[in-house]
Amino acid sequence: MKNVLVIHYSQSGQLTEIVNNIATPLTNDGIQVDYHRIKMEKPFPFPWNKAAFFGAFPETFLQVPEKVNAVPQNILNKKYDLIILGYQVWYLTPSIPINSFLNTPDAKQLLANTPVVTVIGCRNMWIMAQEKMKKTLKELQANLVGNIALVDRHINHISVITISEWMFSGKKERFLGVFPKPGVSQKDINEAVKFSPIISKYINKGDFSQLQKALLQENAVKIKPFLVTTDKRANLIFSKWAKLIQSKGDKNSQKRIFWVKFFNYYLLFAIWIIAPIVFILFLLTYIFSIHKIKKDKLYYSSVK
Repeated sequence: MKNVLVIHYSQSGQLTEIVNNIATPLTNDGIQVDYHRIKMEKPFPFPWNKAAFFGAFPETFLQVPEKVNAVPQNILNKKYDLIILGYQVWYLTPSIPINSFLNTPDAKQLLANTPVVTVIGCRNMWIMAQEKMKKTLKELQANLVGNIALVDRHINHISVITISEWMFSGKKERFLGVFPKPGVSQKDINEAVKFSPIISKYINKGDFSQLQKALLQENAVKIKPFLVTTDKRANLIFSKWAKLIQSKGDKNSQKRIFWVKFFNYYLLFAIWIIAPIVFILFLLTYIFSIHKIKKDKLYYSSVK
């Protein structure tokens, strides 16, 4: 019998639904599926309050781990044919809970020399988070064989409004009765089951070399060139902000609290003023960047 382990962390339950839809049908093919939901020793709030949300930025971006609960021994002592690793993106980076888990001896034991399929549920920018994930998995000697990224398909500024309302209210509903529902659409969540027979086929073959190609044929990943550019530039800026804020002391330091608030205002300015300007410049230079855009699409769609 083939064995699959699903590891993930979810606050709202959206990612739980996604990974379950991908993994549960595997049992129909005689595959044993185990589940481990990451739990923090000190849980993050949901819905978020603004102080906690913005206060988590430096440690998230700098990938500073916190304490997580141990993996049960019955899972830890088992060898898996595939691990499905589901994660959220916080501040263009794998979330603190998933990063914290990946920094444990348990993760090293489970992931070493094991094929891994990453599953991302996020607003829209996940490219650089996945690059960071690739680096971490390589350090753990895991073998990344597939990636599925489900995102909010609405335009950037609409999704900013709806996701913010969801994060701070905890209610996944149409804001003001006018805006679309936030997050990954229920249609995309439900249709995530389409990836299951593909994954099952390659588990039973014992050869994952063509898995990502097969997943891409079912639109497992969609690359938006402008968001790739924005993601890269924002990472450079976030790096400076994260180091600056962290240098101001611990989370209760008044200096740090001041700079976190200042970062909040900067973020609003960047989203509503800078991003549209960058988009216009992107459009103006698009024709001169076609070769690079095609190359980027190929690379970021892959698991290389």
